[in-house]
Order: sequence, then C-alpha cells, then structure tokens
Amino acid sequence: MKTSLVNTVTGQIPPKDLGITLMHEHVVFGYPGWSGDCTLAPYDRKAALAAALPVMEDIKACGVRTFVDATPNETGRDPELLKEVSERSGINIVCATGYYYEEMGAPAYFKFRSRLGDAEKEIYDMFTAEITHGIANTGIRAGVIKLASSKDVITDYEKMFFRAAARVQKETGVPIITHTQDGSMGPQQAQLLIDHGADPAQIMIGHMSDNTSIQYHVEVLSKGVFDGFDRMGIQGLPGFPTDEEKYAVILGLIGIGHEDRIIISHDTIAQWLGRPYPEMPEPIKSLMANWTPTHLCRNIIPFLKKAGVTEEQAQKILVENPGRLFAGS
Repeated sequence: MKTSLVNTVTGQIPPKDLGITLMHEHVVFGYPGWSGDCTLAPYDRKAALAAALPVMEDIKACGVRTFVDATPNETGRDPELLKEVSERSGINIVCATGYYYEEMGAPAYFKFRSRLGDAEKEIYDMFTAEITHGIANTGIRAGVIKLASSKDVITDYEKMFFRAAARVQKETGVPIITHTQDGSMGPQQAQLLIDHGADPAQIMIGHMSDNTSIQYHVEVLSKGVFDGFDRMGIQGLPGFPTDEEKYAVILGLIGIGHEDRIIISHDTIAQWLGRPYPEMPEPIKSLMANWTPTHLCRNIIPFLKKAGVTEEQAQKILVENPGRLFAGS
C-alpha cells in the first residue's frame, strides 16, 4: 500500500515534519563477519547507546531534526536500538531495509537461495514486509530502501536487489537511497531503477561526493533523481576527494540551477562493530577531523553561504530536498 507518510522508528510522520535531515548516517555498522568475532568483540548494546546519544544531542543543538540510518540488514542494523535512541534524544530516526554491495556484503545467503528458487521474489517479499509490517518481531517499519553496487559495475547479484527495490518503491512510496562505490555507476543505478518502475523523484544516488566530475553529476541529475553528497568530511584516504574539491562541485551545480536536487550528509558511524580499528596516523587524522554529523551545520553551510549560496538555497538543501525525496515531489 502506497503511503505519503514517513516511517520512523517511533511511528509515521508527514514529510513536512522532517526538518533539517541527515539522509545517510549510521548509529552502528560492522562489516559482515563481525558477529563471528563475538568471543573477542561481542556486541555491546549499552556502549552503542552511550556512543549514539551524544551524537544526537550534538545534531539536535545544530538544528537537525531527522537522522536516516542507512545501515543495511547484514551490517549490524539494530532497529530497537534506533528506537531507544530516538525516544531518548527526540530526534526522528528512519531505519533502512537493504543489503550491501557484493564484495563487502554478505552475498552467500541469497546467492545460495537463487539456486533453490526465485531469490529476487524473496528479496521483494523481505523489503515489502519490513516496510509495511515491521522488521522481525519489533513492529518497527523501515522507511528507506538501501541499495549498493560495486566499483564500475552492478553485478548480477546486486541487480536482484535493484529490481526488487524498484518494484517495492513503486508500490509503497518509500524512497531508495544508494551506495555507489567510489562514486561510480550513478547513471546506471538510476536508469536500472527507473526502467523497473521506481519513481526518480524518490531516488537519491549516494556517495556522489566521491566523484568530482561536474559532467558526471549532470548526467545523473538528468535522470530526475537526487544527488547525494553524503560523504562530506571524509578526506585524506585513497579514493576520497578533499572537501574543497567537493565544495567546488556543489557550488558549480548550484550555479547552473541544481540546488533543488542536492542532499548533503556524512556517512558517519557512531559505533563500529567488531574489534576497534587502529587510530588513524597523521596527517589523515587531522584531515578527518570534520567527519562528524555536525559538519553540515557548523562548517559546510557557512562555507557555502560565504561563497554566495543564499539562505533560500540552503534551506532547499537542508530541509526541502529531503522532504521532497520522501514525498515524491
């Protein structure tokens, strides 16, 4: 059943109530396989809650009202944790349904099931159930579909999820957000989804900030989708442009009239699952200092305004565009 309301972890709200929205972040995230390391790195839900609540307080102080948790199903998604975080912080949280890309995801399950029957239909059923009835026995409904593809290719495995998601999006009105590896395959993702019935007005092609070609962004935008600059603050690592390079692309797109299709976020993770990762060495550590979910409000928007972006344009990026993605307008 198609709806114009947004499924948050605490219930449905109209898109107009989303306010400033971070469209791609994570409360917890672990690469598939982390749960098998539970002897030395067990899941500590209390620690995850303790890590998430200060993040929510920080973004709330910045004026953010909604946080979209883009964690795929097999990477540690915890809907009940998200609900508790939302209830205790007052921040709207939207939970995803979806699977990660083949190389870094958990493809064995549905690959095996494809030998037994129609895995794509099973994926469709999973997405539909989690959106319309709830995830497992929690009663918490997913509010976005998360898809992902590999670098320079959408594999046959990944295409199953794209085709199923397009069908579910058309039937439910729940938006699709994507992961593009190194900012590749954006036009192909958009076209594949549109070809199978998805509404381009409810698609955000993600991690486009990893690609600094204006021509590439314009090609994606020509499909009628939203352009996700959702890895702001990540720099100094191989394959990631600097924020200054990303700003140049954003300003260029605004300059040619695309401010109504730009969405900005960070892809931050409040709590990594599994064993702790080593501390980043300098100069990467300093370059990554702004990889926080308050970067948008504290640094990015002030920089863009200083460069000539108007308050009206900023409000489109911060509030109106995420709301239109959910509303399909």
